Amino acid sequence: MSESTKDISLEKEFVDNFKALESRINGASALPVHQIRKEAISAFQKLGVPTTKNEEYKFTDLNKSLRKNFDFTSPSLSGKVNKETINKYFLPEIEANKLVFINGVYSAEYSSIMSPEDQLSVKDFGTASKENEEQLQSYFAKYADYQSDAFIALNTAFAEHGSFIHIPENKVVDKPIALYFFNDAQTEKCYNQPRNLFVVGKNSQAKFIEVFNTIGDFSSFTNIVSEIVVNENAHVDYYKIQNNKDTAFHVGTTQVWQARSSHFSAYTFTLDGAMIRNNLNIASDGEGCETHMYGLYLLHGKTHVDNHTVVDHIKPNSFSNELYKGIMEDQSHGVFNGKVYVRQAAQKTNAFQSNKNILLSDTATINSKPQLEIWADDVKCSHGCTTGQLDEEAMFYLQSRGISKERARVLLLYAFATDVLENIKLEPLKNHLENIISERLHKDF
Repeated sequence: MSESTKDISLEKEFVDNFKALESRINGASALPVHQIRKEAISAFQKLGVPTTKNEEYKFTDLNKSLRKNFDFTSPSLSGKVNKETINKYFLPEIEANKLVFINGVYSAEYSSIMSPEDQLSVKDFGTASKENEEQLQSYFAKYADYQSDAFIALNTAFAEHGSFIHIPENKVVDKPIALYFFNDAQTEKCYNQPRNLFVVGKNSQAKFIEVFNTIGDFSSFTNIVSEIVVNENAHVDYYKIQNNKDTAFHVGTTQVWQARSSHFSAYTFTLDGAMIRNNLNIASDGEGCETHMYGLYLLHGKTHVDNHTVVDHIKPNSFSNELYKGIMEDQSHGVFNGKVYVRQAAQKTNAFQSNKNILLSDTATINSKPQLEIWADDVKCSHGCTTGQLDEEAMFYLQSRGISKERARVLLLYAFATDVLENIKLEPLKNHLENIISERLHKDF
């Protein structure tokens, strides 16, 4: 079978699935959301699943991995993860609004919303597409570009499950909103494509956490899109925690739009998985926006993680700061591609970007490409990347003070990771991640 035939076959599987979706939803096909779905599946057919010939996926061959590991000829079955299992994966010491999704489908039974309704409205995506038609028309697929990215197009075409979260103006949601995504791979391989839309009103504040886990030993694939609307003077913190199994394949796109004087911070922690692609795209579309992006990836075995970030400064007097760090061992592979755009109108923009990596084996690799494109002249911008091994002088110093080589190694690696960890504002989550990372460093590195 030729390469082109196989590519067409994979696309045909998704198109056939889309036809099955249309027959199943019946009258709902008249909803405005479904018109967007139809546009998205057409875009996907034109784009095709990207190969390494696509510059954006040059180092991440998801096409090959998906064809090898999954059969998309029929929809994935509903999951059956029980409550006892789910409770084991909740983040400790964090009092939060908990939203549980099993194979991408929202479970009201296992979820618990603690914040009052006048602060926080939560609906599964399917319900919102019928009951919140006007709001979805205003925001859904307005920011995540399904015309140019195949995985966004695919997710948009199958946008049926997930969540719609709305926070009105002038509200502070004091408890974090934690979304737990469970893949049930206990009896067979599974895949899902949840769609989230978070809208945070003017002068409001919220914290979102997305956590991903696979139950069972079969392979799982998640293609998730979260669109986050941060209105004027709103403050949003967004955490993404990936400590999944080495059978888990993941493509995640977080698409953010910021209005005037808004603050947005993103924290991405990737600790395990088979092949992971994280897209973080931010449109700084208002004067006085502030944006922070932090990432930490600890890779071992044959884990492959590709972090792609974009910050588009559209209006003046904005600020962005980005710091991604990676530690890689064994045959793991890291990719970092960070783009910062400063439009001509975005004068007096300050934008900083840094990617730093440590390779602990001769077979671990990193491909790093920080980029700046600036059309304004009154700006302060910088970017850079470093890749190396542990500091031998620091190792020697610690050992000369009676610290064993293994202990010295762990201390230096932990100090390297701390630059990212210390920026976490949610103290219980910070403690939890510090414990996980400390354990991992002692065990694997």
